[in-house]
Amino acid sequence: MKTGGHGRSAGLAAGALALAALGWVSRDVPAALGAKPAGDRAARVRGSRQFSDGAFRNETPASVIPPGTGRKVAGELLLERSRRKPRLPVPLAVPSPASGSDLEAVWYGHSSALVEIEGRRVLLDPVWSDRCSPSALVGPRRLHPPPVPLHDLPEVDAVVISHDHYDHLDMATVRVLTRTQSAPFVVPLGVGAHLERWKVPASRIVELDWEEEVTVGGVRLTATAARHFSGRGFERDQTLWASWVIAGERRRVFYTGDSGYFDGYAAIGEAHGPFDLSMIQIGAYSEGWPDIHMTPEEAISAHLDLRAGLLLPVHWGTFTLSTHAWGDPVDRLWSEAKARGVRLVVPRPGERVTVDDPPPVDGWWQTIA
Repeated sequence: MKTGGHGRSAGLAAGALALAALGWVSRDVPAALGAKPAGDRAARVRGSRQFSDGAFRNETPASVIPPGTGRKVAGELLLERSRRKPRLPVPLAVPSPASGSDLEAVWYGHSSALVEIEGRRVLLDPVWSDRCSPSALVGPRRLHPPPVPLHDLPEVDAVVISHDHYDHLDMATVRVLTRTQSAPFVVPLGVGAHLERWKVPASRIVELDWEEEVTVGGVRLTATAARHFSGRGFERDQTLWASWVIAGERRRVFYTGDSGYFDGYAAIGEAHGPFDLSMIQIGAYSEGWPDIHMTPEEAISAHLDLRAGLLLPVHWGTFTLSTHAWGDPVDRLWSEAKARGVRLVVPRPGERVTVDDPPPVDGWWQTIA
């Protein structure tokens, strides 16, 4: 009788969990997909120079997966999974107090980072969820926890989003920030439709086209070109993607978002540089999608094109999104930086970086790869 009772209890518990999961999927997954631009927002999208024939376009054409490479990439994703994760836990740091410098940065993992510039704080692509996916049940899972709880972030002056892919725009994180912060969300054209569906007040949404800018608390934020794509559901490129210039009175920072290498970096450097700090995407590259993500060597070229001082790599180490080994992006980046005389910093997640006095690169990732 006891066995039967335990069996019924286990069955009831499993059923309750299944119903809860079904409820989550039926309610939250559709919401996480976001919304299409409509009304005045759609009219503004259609008026963009980047929008033609019903979709946003790159200035330098890009193929997401070039013809003939899809089967090879799929096969690589199924093989050698162990090398795509660290063998030991990723070391995390609790950000030290601000040093009083007028330019510091904290990398939280993947592309989530905080830029502290001349007394103002700009939060980039915050993703605190366990998975970068519309579902909490499937999709790429974090390889390390966030080094700081989302509720413990300091008050920020702006939240900047580069594009609407799940590893850069996370519904759960946005909902928490809407409650716990008062800063505006500064996003590329069309992305505001997702935010409004998630109950972000329209007064806190600023949407920009490439080369448009807004000043928040004395910091000028300019949306600049990138070579990528967008989409959360079944339609692609209905919202714009962007890189960002973060400029104070004296200091300047450039953030690539996601992008393949293109000659636009030299133009951005000429128009908006030089930069004290570049934050450049280095991970999730593949021969299968050479146009939309940079290799580490291309990241060094972009940094030099931008006329930047210190390079802080992002978009690596937190989610497994490609077939390369976990530590390969920074191994290759460090080698290329030394060969080409580029100043580099590779912080642990949560480690504060003072741009004028960065910690030396110590190869910490190599001890756990």
